[in-house]
Amino acid sequence: MRLEEQINATLKEAMIARDDIRKRTLRMLKAAITMAKKATANHDLSDQDILVLIGKQIKQRQDAIIEYSKVGREDLAQAEREELQVLQKFMPEQLTEKEIRERAKAVIAEVGAKSLADFGKVMKALMADLRGQADGRLVNKVVRPLLTHDQK
Repeated sequence: MRLEEQINATLKEAMIARDDIRKRTLRMLKAAITMAKKATANHDLSDQDILVLIGKQIKQRQDAIIEYSKVGREDLAQAEREELQVLQKFMPEQLTEKEIRERAKAVIAEVGAKSLADFGKVMKALMADLRGQADGRLVNKVVRPLLTHDQK
């Protein structure tokens, strides 16, 4: 079953169960998918494209949680956390820091990175490899010390 079909089936289940959080979150996701489809010439998105959209939605929720927490709006932060949980169920299992470090070392060797000046090349190749499997902030946190350490 394609990812879009899974989202539609889950939305249908949420509607039957009268689960407002899942229903609201999945409708927002479907709207993002529809907008992305209209932006493409062939009006079709692969599962990988949809995973990228879900990743963007997750990042938006994470940023909103931080901002709402800063200004003391825990009610809104909690609503974002609930939406975040719904979205994360569609993402593949995330890699651990150790697994990311191993892949990062391989990519660093592959692109011949020697210093922090090569950070952009490494991140571009690594994020393409890890698409949907790791958060960019965590990858950044892992890669930076590896390149800095190589310098010394």
